[in-house]
Amino acid sequence: MKKEQKMTFSRRGFIRTSALASGGLLIGFNFLTACKEDVQLPVDIANLNFNDFNAYIQIADNGYVTIFSPNPEIGQGVKTSMPMIVAEELDVPWEHVYVKQAGLDTDKYRGQVAGGSQSIRQNWDVLRQTGATAKQMLINAAAAKWQIDAADVTASAGVITSKTGETLGYGDVVKEAATLEVPEGVTLKEPKDFKIIGNDAVNVDLDKIVTGKPLFGLDYKNEGMLYASVMRPPAFGQTLVDFDDTDSRAVSGVSDVIQFGDKIAVLAKNTWSAMKGKKALKANWQDNNLESTEKHDALLIGLLDSKEGEVRREDGDVNKAFAEADQVLERTYESPFLPHNCMEPMNFYADVTAERIHLAGPIQTPEGTAAQVAKLLDRTPEEVDLELTRMGGGFGRRLYGDFVLEAAEISSKADKPIKLVYSREDDMSAGIFRPAIKYRISASLKNGKITGYKLKEAAINSNMYGLIPHFFPAGAIPNLKIESANYSSNITTGAWRAPYTNFLAFAEQSFFDEVAEVLDQDPVQLRLDLLDQVNEGADERIQYSASRMKEVIKLAAKEGDWGNAPEGVFKGFSAYYSHNTHVAEVAEIRMQNGIPIVERVTAAVDCGIVVNPTGANNQVVGGVLDGIGHAMYGDFTFTDGKPSSTNFDTYRLIRMHETPKVAVHFVKSEIAPTGLGEPGLPPAGGAVANAIKAATGNRILKQPLTKYMTETETTVKG
Repeated sequence: MKKEQKMTFSRRGFIRTSALASGGLLIGFNFLTACKEDVQLPVDIANLNFNDFNAYIQIADNGYVTIFSPNPEIGQGVKTSMPMIVAEELDVPWEHVYVKQAGLDTDKYRGQVAGGSQSIRQNWDVLRQTGATAKQMLINAAAAKWQIDAADVTASAGVITSKTGETLGYGDVVKEAATLEVPEGVTLKEPKDFKIIGNDAVNVDLDKIVTGKPLFGLDYKNEGMLYASVMRPPAFGQTLVDFDDTDSRAVSGVSDVIQFGDKIAVLAKNTWSAMKGKKALKANWQDNNLESTEKHDALLIGLLDSKEGEVRREDGDVNKAFAEADQVLERTYESPFLPHNCMEPMNFYADVTAERIHLAGPIQTPEGTAAQVAKLLDRTPEEVDLELTRMGGGFGRRLYGDFVLEAAEISSKADKPIKLVYSREDDMSAGIFRPAIKYRISASLKNGKITGYKLKEAAINSNMYGLIPHFFPAGAIPNLKIESANYSSNITTGAWRAPYTNFLAFAEQSFFDEVAEVLDQDPVQLRLDLLDQVNEGADERIQYSASRMKEVIKLAAKEGDWGNAPEGVFKGFSAYYSHNTHVAEVAEIRMQNGIPIVERVTAAVDCGIVVNPTGANNQVVGGVLDGIGHAMYGDFTFTDGKPSSTNFDTYRLIRMHETPKVAVHFVKSEIAPTGLGEPGLPPAGGAVANAIKAATGNRILKQPLTKYMTETETTVKG
């Protein structure tokens, strides 16, 4: 990293840049007059009379700072970590900072999306520039007040100091600072000088979360609103013929029943009445194309067997490598659909009037969703206001604004403000699911080495996104071919935490362990040897860093004490790159009555600079537990278009007593942060599957693992 990083703006250019840069770059200074000069610590800064400039920073004349967090908060911690980055460069004490969730504002912010683990990565430079620019403007204001050169002035911890020792607080010069030209050169801190970044910070919403204060979409209320519960087709492939709402309208509290498309909304004074009214509806449905998992399985296997497919990457001469092989190893790995199961079911508030469209609730894609609502109602995007609430989980489900569109359409038809609330059954049966996917992987082996590698993906509705074919083992095996095929289904599918890689990592990391066994090599060493073959920088398509991957592999092996295990403990290894982050994991299991008990997972992570260690650790631990739980238990099928489960009485999640201890080790780095909300998940299932193989001698090729363990006899080794 360079010693100095300079940015140059004119004041006009500064405002213009703010409208173009990813995440925005506006600074608002508040000339607070309501605060008295004798305000003493501690101060409830949440109640200070800040004016809303709809930008990143507001400074009161007592020195306290409000920092707006622009991106949606789905539990990944950006509402804490993004303001930490601004505060670091602004050089203000973290305890003097109050954080607010910004609403959708396409003029002042860009990239207001929570998805792909990219919030920090995409906004890192912009957030730092914002804080550093504000700091320099304060320094310049103090220098002007003292009539000295700004080069003779420094600022730290909210205090500006002259070369001769004079001091001013930020609040003392905030009014003057706002009138100055934007500085032409801004210097960013070196990582060694960070005071806030890299230190633990408590989640800014923690007190409100644990005390039940209004934060989430379900908490949002407005006077006069009605609650809406929606009946949707009970099976994918059904359309509405007609319905009888007589009994629904008789339910106490129900005020109206509205049809929109193939859906029926029941409006009531409370959720209980709305949901009770929905259950009282009598509807007739027409069957069109009702699909089942049995059919999907056959179709996907057929795609793997066929020559149909799109080549995503091809290196060398794969056919020759396989023709000359001493041995060919081939396996097929299979995964089911999965629902998202956010703790907070889908919900949204909508008030559609002739003047404005007011929306509020939990959505990962506010700008795109607001645009969809405007298009649906034949309005302009400028007529849509969207407030962001905290989300009780997202995992990709809230990337899709279908429930927001429902709320807006119902409000428009009812001409009333409404709050749409899904039940758990609604959420699980009418959602957007992780697609069922199968992978067929084969390797040609000659003279104890992998000479060729083929992978074919068969998926429901969509295939791996464009960068994934250039993940490991691309560049590590000279002859390689990645291809994909697709079956279009009427079952709605979409992104699910770590899309595609959530199962691809399981398949590939299981396969490399099988190769290691055939070649009689240590599986960790096999991966390191393959990475040694990568000529870094020679192929710009390759996404991962071989050197950084080797570092996390070695760190996980060391901290996980690879190669050693107490009696009755079996270990499995897995390493994967996704969302610009390298992760390696060692899983430790015991077998109990033929069932694997995961006791511990050691994770090594290279995600660049760690902004908030506490939050980062939580993200990795959560990803690991999510990965283990769904790999072991997640099962979801369809029969004639209807899901097999609609609530947690029949859908198995990992339970508290089944969660292992997770030890997370971060690689120290001065590289800009990369993704963290998702990368801990993909390696977890493979590590557990490889540990099960070590314990039982059985290789499980399908998820959920516990379901398919029963298909073969499990004999504990040792």
